[in-house]
Amino acid sequence: MFDLHRLRLLRELKHRGTLAAVAAALSYAPSSVSQQLSQLEAEVGVPLLEPVGRRVRLTPQAEILVAHTEAVLERLERAEADVAASLSDLTGTLRIASFQTAALTLVPAALDRLRDQYPRLRVHVTHREPERALPALQARDFDLVLAEEYPGNPSPRPAELQQEDLLDDPLHLALPPSVSAPDAAAPTAALRSVADHPWVMEPEGTTARHWAVALCRSAGFEPDVRFETTDLLLHQRLVEQGHAVAFLPDLVRNGQPPTVPLHPLPRGRRTRRIFTVVRQGSSRHPAVLACRDALRHAAGLHARRA
Repeated sequence: MFDLHRLRLLRELKHRGTLAAVAAALSYAPSSVSQQLSQLEAEVGVPLLEPVGRRVRLTPQAEILVAHTEAVLERLERAEADVAASLSDLTGTLRIASFQTAALTLVPAALDRLRDQYPRLRVHVTHREPERALPALQARDFDLVLAEEYPGNPSPRPAELQQEDLLDDPLHLALPPSVSAPDAAAPTAALRSVADHPWVMEPEGTTARHWAVALCRSAGFEPDVRFETTDLLLHQRLVEQGHAVAFLPDLVRNGQPPTVPLHPLPRGRRTRRIFTVVRQGSSRHPAVLACRDALRHAAGLHARRA
């Protein structure tokens, strides 16, 4: 019988990449993690790690063990969910990761509902972009992630994660007030008309940046990106002050009237998908179900304000 604790350390190494990252996440000394994995190798009787430069990677046999460990942990999460469902009161801690605009517009209303309905449930919210939040969800750092998917850029759907749609968020071309209004009836031409203007976009490597650059290229130009930030409120402010052109989603306005001229995007590129993601094993946990219900309620309130 293999030691489950050591198997979990091997799984952590799979998700976090380095012994130092595993040690930091679990508050262990790196030498302790290494020692535990060496003992697991002795139990299994085959090498589980192999050096690659100054790091290590899992052997094929280690990958097999990790796959079985994932199945065991998923079953344990289902057991935890069943125990929680048998209780009359919802307690414990629910850890949520959310990107900025959802954190500003949807999360506060969801927290209000959760506080009113489940006052003993402790909710911990972290601002984390989906590119970092989803791997952290798989590593069990979070219980639920609010994520986004841009048109033409489908997100990966690992079998161990479960997605649930929340809302479609319209996207617009946002122009400084000083820029002459393009022809709204021809979105591609309107986009091309601001090709020479400075742009603000999210940083390279993000899904939003990939989508935005691809949209500009489809209109026949390479955007002059002078400002990079994940802060969409700063995107909006730079447009308001006449420093840049941007793509802004409706969520950034939180139901308020637009502060800058907004113009439609080409068909098929006009909305991003907002959804929640949880691990399969925890999808029926009462706290997860309650949070998803609260977020659906918040999305409904947003839709009525929009």
